[in-house]
Amino acid sequence: MQKIFLALALFFSVAVSAQNDKIYMHNGKVIDGTVVQIGDFTLVFKYANEDAEQTVSKYAVEKIIYGKSGREEKVTDKISVASKDDWENVVILEDKSEVAGLTKVDEIKGKTSGWISYRTGAGKDKKSEERLKQGAAELGCQFVLVTADKDPSLVNPSSIKKGIAYKY
Repeated sequence: MQKIFLALALFFSVAVSAQNDKIYMHNGKVIDGTVVQIGDFTLVFKYANEDAEQTVSKYAVEKIIYGKSGREEKVTDKISVASKDDWENVVILEDKSEVAGLTKVDEIKGKTSGWISYRTGAGKDKKSEERLKQGAAELGCQFVLVTADKDPSLVNPSSIKKGIAYKY
């Protein structure tokens, strides 16, 4: 009788586990749980056998395989940054919710020169963003959360952007 009860308990636990969604992260981790909501920037889920909702950036998620239907949903493509030369692949983030589930690496700064420059204000702004992306790429990071954005003015002619570099 105990063997039958144990076999039934094992069967039901496997059957319930098969109903869970599988969330495949870009860092290689696979989360077994239930997807609650997919927003513009984030994915809300619950771990298997837990009630607390967790939030993760969609940038951190590769795909979801839904347990009930078996349907696979692609969420985001993996961004590759292998060296400083890949700086154009770095993504600038402006909303703090977009970094949930990513790993913080370091603070970085992108700055343009001051008075002696042949760039317009927009050109300086673009160049400081480029330097911000290059700084992130040097660290092997795919993302930068902008924390300060100071546009050039007559008082301070240089453009300064500050941010925090993140990776998977």
